[in-house]
Amino acid sequence: MLIKLGQIKSGYNEITNMETKAQNMLMDVGIQKIAAGQAVTFQDSEKETAFLLMDGEVLFQWENQSKSAARVSLFDESPSALHVSKNMQVKIEAIKDAEVLVQKTTNPGAFEAKFYDREDCVSEILGENVWNDMARRVIRTVFDYTNAPYSNMVLGEVVNFPGKWSSYIPHGHDQPEVYVYRFDKESGFGAGFIGDDVYKIENNSALCIPGGPTHPQVTAPGYPMYYCWMIRHLENNPWVGRTNDSRYEWLLEKDVKIWPEK
Repeated sequence: MLIKLGQIKSGYNEITNMETKAQNMLMDVGIQKIAAGQAVTFQDSEKETAFLLMDGEVLFQWENQSKSAARVSLFDESPSALHVSKNMQVKIEAIKDAEVLVQKTTNPGAFEAKFYDREDCVSEILGENVWNDMARRVIRTVFDYTNAPYSNMVLGEVVNFPGKWSSYIPHGHDQPEVYVYRFDKESGFGAGFIGDDVYKIENNSALCIPGGPTHPQVTAPGYPMYYCWMIRHLENNPWVGRTNDSRYEWLLEKDVKIWPEK
């Protein structure tokens, strides 16, 4: 399912909702746009929540703590994010106009709030020096099962270099996933696959990926593509890896040769 947000408006821009919109994603996802000098307060009695700064400058406040965060470029800067359990009140004050990605899901457990600075996020380059670098991309992981096993969610980012592929080789997993996309230019576009279905990806669009199908991505030459990826663990079945499509596993062989090198 492809969702096109269009222009991000002031206030909360809903992408998914566990009760009424793309319910099979098992998450509430949206973008909160806050004007400089304004503040928004969040508190949920049933759901854990992650707040990821996409653009601007904000002051996060929770319990008796506060952290400032600023971001100019999704493509060049690692993220900052705040992750809290249910019942935790969070106030976000915009120092400059800001956009914050909000991810929520039910979680009966309680855990200590965690603020992730840029240096806390694991960033790695995959696909380098293989397949003529055609799937070279940056993957940033904010939190997953390895560093937040108490959470029912996973949060990360991908920077897809122009003309190249990501989420490759094609793979799938049981857990639902949401991608939220940005391009550095309004005219940017790419393609997202869910199994055999293909969707044209544009700026401020989102792809809702049900558990099961493979979901490779590609972007047009000249247009770097960013997407935030959010996974919902299933009960007794957390996301800890992926299942590759066996038809493409030959590409993982050591020193694999592809045309025109053959």
